[in-house]
Amino acid sequence: MGAEPIIERTATLPLGLTMGDPAGIGLEISLKAWLRREELSLSPFCIYGSADALADRARQLNLEAFPIVVDAPSEAASIFLRGVPVIDIPLQVKALAGRPDARNARPIIAAIERAVGDVQASKIRAVVTNPIAKSVLHEGGFRHPGHTEYLAELAAMHWDGGPFHAVMMISSNELKVVPLTIHVPLSLVPQSVTRELITKTVVVTHAALIRDFGIASPRLAISGLNPHAGESGLIGTEDRDIIAPAVEALVAQGYDITGPLPADTMFHAAARSNYDAAICMYHDQALIPIKTLAFDTGVNVTLGLPFVRTSPDHGTAFDIAARGIASPESLIEALKLSDSMTRRRALAQL
Repeated sequence: MGAEPIIERTATLPLGLTMGDPAGIGLEISLKAWLRREELSLSPFCIYGSADALADRARQLNLEAFPIVVDAPSEAASIFLRGVPVIDIPLQVKALAGRPDARNARPIIAAIERAVGDVQASKIRAVVTNPIAKSVLHEGGFRHPGHTEYLAELAAMHWDGGPFHAVMMISSNELKVVPLTIHVPLSLVPQSVTRELITKTVVVTHAALIRDFGIASPRLAISGLNPHAGESGLIGTEDRDIIAPAVEALVAQGYDITGPLPADTMFHAAARSNYDAAICMYHDQALIPIKTLAFDTGVNVTLGLPFVRTSPDHGTAFDIAARGIASPESLIEALKLSDSMTRRRALAQL
């Protein structure tokens, strides 16, 4: 059987887009992305969320985007050109732009759960998530640090082979970065940086670069934790005693990886030409450079899961919700990346 029929069957399944926090910009950028569906040849997607909230936001912003409730994602493709397909998940209280309400935590979480269940059942081919506000969800009983950790738990519930080591990557044309530690306080980072975690993260990242990004021989760079990568132990010992031995062991296993490198000299253009992805020790060490280089086009990708998940690389932006100025570019890139990743995975099954 040839590649084209498999790719075509994959492409007939829609992408699943969760609504995120309806008080933020997720509804607006979803509608704006749909409005550009023909211009950008976007693959059909269906939104998991409140049809009423989407309709309200479209009216507020005077957008000619019309939510159409569907019973199943399979209906999305046939109506995508004329309306926004929605798997309706009603809110507990009306969504007010810029005013998040913890009473809507359950529907926000339900949208994620329904989408993951549908991707496992092959009703959609990927999950694209709009931004959530973790503090709001925590008020509603959510006990996970963020999307990444929650999706790993859901994957273990729906798929054999878990638990899964979920790895957060922010991807753009200019740079791909992976924070080794994600949503942990800075004070806990040094004790969280272990040889085991470095090894697991490198293995998952390397495999994803091959399978999902088509990079045949990935080159990885790994940052140091301390200034100047520790100066041989003069400015902290973690780089010398933990990171360097982990890198040496990975090189011995055949991985093309360099480090630990001083983080302050890793991200200029000449340095970036030497690697395909950078693994950094903590959240801001990774995200500051990529948000500087590609704020509007970076995509959050969760590696290491048995399904494709992407997300815009920004937050809920409550302060600009329903003002009509939110850019859909990162969401559009997330939709496009989900499309390309699922097609690559379909090819890999040949």
